[in-house]
Amino acid sequence: MTAPETVTQYLARRAGEVNEWLDRLTPSEETPPRRLHRAMRYSLLAGGKRLRPALVLAAGEAFGAETDDLMPAACAIEMIHTYSLIHDDLPAMDNDDLRRGRPTCHKAFGEAVAILAGDALLTQAFRVLAADAPMRDAERQMRVIREVATAAGTVEALIGGQMADIESEGKRVDASTLEYIHRSKTGAMITASVVVGGTLGGASEAQIETLRGYGSRIGLAFQIADDILDVTSTSEQLGKTPGKDEAANKATYPAIHGIAASQARARELVDQAVEMASGLGLKTQALEDIARFIIARTS
Repeated sequence: MTAPETVTQYLARRAGEVNEWLDRLTPSEETPPRRLHRAMRYSLLAGGKRLRPALVLAAGEAFGAETDDLMPAACAIEMIHTYSLIHDDLPAMDNDDLRRGRPTCHKAFGEAVAILAGDALLTQAFRVLAADAPMRDAERQMRVIREVATAAGTVEALIGGQMADIESEGKRVDASTLEYIHRSKTGAMITASVVVGGTLGGASEAQIETLRGYGSRIGLAFQIADDILDVTSTSEQLGKTPGKDEAANKATYPAIHGIAASQARARELVDQAVEMASGLGLKTQALEDIARFIIARTS
């Protein structure tokens, strides 16, 4: 009898599949303008856990969707995530030198090219969602595009959270503001990943709301875990520079609540998420395992 697949093995397998699709859905390095496409691919194909695509796949497959029908949306979300990392690393933002274990995009290609590479990945993501995604009907396709666009936007979403994060640097931030930043900057796209998977799988409105609740909880738990790792890990473990949040005087969960209370809050959120996923009465083992992995990871 074959041993059950661990969550680490599951994520590694899904990452390999996602990487193959990302390679196909992104212009080759030989496509003009070559330097721009090299920069896009340099950051997009640099590795990483591919957590957000895995959530699209896990949620969609729980509702019976085929992997090939989910992959374009999963890859589009990873493109948006990578664009946000490229821009986040820029000197005008976090000014980081290391990402996924190697020089950041602007260090490798220059700031101007890095900005354009991020812009291009965001644009390519919506091209994939609009043109390449084999969705069952136009209404479902529009719901997916709207969900992703909203999560990547300014209202309690990725860009809005980044703006709030910038405005909070060097200031005394209360717990509610910190939670808003984390739920927006990190949590919104994680939540969208789960909702998109469910939407493509034909989930009902009630099931979508359950998935949204699950995604909201693991999204916040993920960022709390990141805050803790920024304090406790090395650059070799993280693949990026640790201690940057403290150096920039950024608001983090450990800074406001302490490490022990932050760990307890992350566990509470994950326990709630697992209960919500299991309550769907479907094959949600992957979603439950990913939730637990989020706070058990070391990078």
